[in-house]
Amino acid sequence: MAASMPRLNNYPFKRVSKVAFMFLTKGMLPLSPLWERFFKGNGALYSIYIHSLPSFQADFSLSSVFYKRQIPSQVSEWGKMSMCDAERRLLANALLDISNEWFVLLSESCIPLFNFTTIYNYISRSKYSYIGAFDDPGPHGRGRYNESMLPEVEITKWRKGSQWFEINRELAHYIVQDTKLYPKFAEFCKPPCYVDEHYFPTMLTIQAAHLLSNRSATWADWSRGGPHPATLGISDITEEFMGRLYEGHSCLYNDEHVSSCYLFARKFSPSSLEALFLIAPKYLGF
Repeated sequence: MAASMPRLNNYPFKRVSKVAFMFLTKGMLPLSPLWERFFKGNGALYSIYIHSLPSFQADFSLSSVFYKRQIPSQVSEWGKMSMCDAERRLLANALLDISNEWFVLLSESCIPLFNFTTIYNYISRSKYSYIGAFDDPGPHGRGRYNESMLPEVEITKWRKGSQWFEINRELAHYIVQDTKLYPKFAEFCKPPCYVDEHYFPTMLTIQAAHLLSNRSATWADWSRGGPHPATLGISDITEEFMGRLYEGHSCLYNDEHVSSCYLFARKFSPSSLEALFLIAPKYLGF
């Protein structure tokens, strides 16, 4: 059904374009009070979808923006195709709403870095979608390529990028419609080839490289080393830390250099919620 939905935005009727916020979680959304404040007053411009473990039963109140926003789910595991399946499931559900024009993948540890209006304008005015898709010649990039993927996937098109993305409706259609590359990645990209880092970046490079910004709009702290970004708690939320989030960045936005490169950030622990509430008026803008 999702694959058959319209992919272009020149509809012959009046339509308000929305951003679909898709939360890929294990269970609860511990930072939901912050998101509730972020979404407040903008109901006509967004949709919410939650993919959790099938065993999780949410208990959001009737007044919550997250009330009854869970979609039918399956177990997903990091680094395996089931993770991409969950993301495709979120996109498919979101595509069924013809008003959804942009799609943001988030986790339960993500926060917005600006108010809703700023993020909506940034996304809606951009010529590109925000997904990393770079050619890594090293062992963790091209070193994960398997020649058995030929002829569908050539090594010159093999890409790597962050799991967390923002894409437009056209790219979302490519992802849910794909039956050509999916079997190749499912069979030949298994740990230590982590398929959630390669499948979408490679497929979208093959299908529509000209629409990709080749960067994620979600910030993470990799300064501590290791296979995963740092988890940030209450003691990390300082004036100095917030300065690092907003300063010292340079990237391209609509082919011009800007300092506002990130719209979201992760990984924030539940303990950070109180501190985030305190800094929200000054830094997050809500």
